[in-house]
Amino acid sequence: MDRGIAEPLLSREEISARTAQMAEEITRDYRDRDLVMVGVLKGAFVFLADLAREVDLPLEIDFVAVSSYGVDTESSGVVKIVKDLDLEITGKDVLLVEDIVDTGLTLKYLTAMLRDRGPASVSICALLNKPDARKVDLEVRYCGFDVPAKFVVGYGLDYAERYRQLPYVGVLEDEGSGGTG
Repeated sequence: MDRGIAEPLLSREEISARTAQMAEEITRDYRDRDLVMVGVLKGAFVFLADLAREVDLPLEIDFVAVSSYGVDTESSGVVKIVKDLDLEITGKDVLLVEDIVDTGLTLKYLTAMLRDRGPASVSICALLNKPDARKVDLEVRYCGFDVPAKFVVGYGLDYAERYRQLPYVGVLEDEGSGGTG
């Protein structure tokens, strides 16, 4: 196990199998529609890449970058747009792809911002969901896994910009210098 990881939570194989299942659902649901997958940077880049390769549709991909954590393990609740979309989404179906839904504050803000731009629809796809941490009502249309209210890293998720490269999801150690969320 990697240094700083208390326990593995999801293996590469489990993530890959569930990603393929989600891609089948997305392919079925968006057939004959104009789909734009919007990845939330930085955390969703690994999941979005794997998911997009499994979706059997023509689609466009774009990214938004937001900041709400800084170097803490808990969301500040303040959302700052760091990178906005490059693509026009008016009249298109937007699938917002996120690594993890925690409090829901960031995604609630992003979905409202995107809806103001006149897309045909906006839905959420997340690899991980922490239902016990939710502070707002939010529908996650495609969800990979529900996870406990622990701070998880790997497969794109980070703590202070570390651990994103891990091919699995693990629980961060509860250590004096970092802690868990």
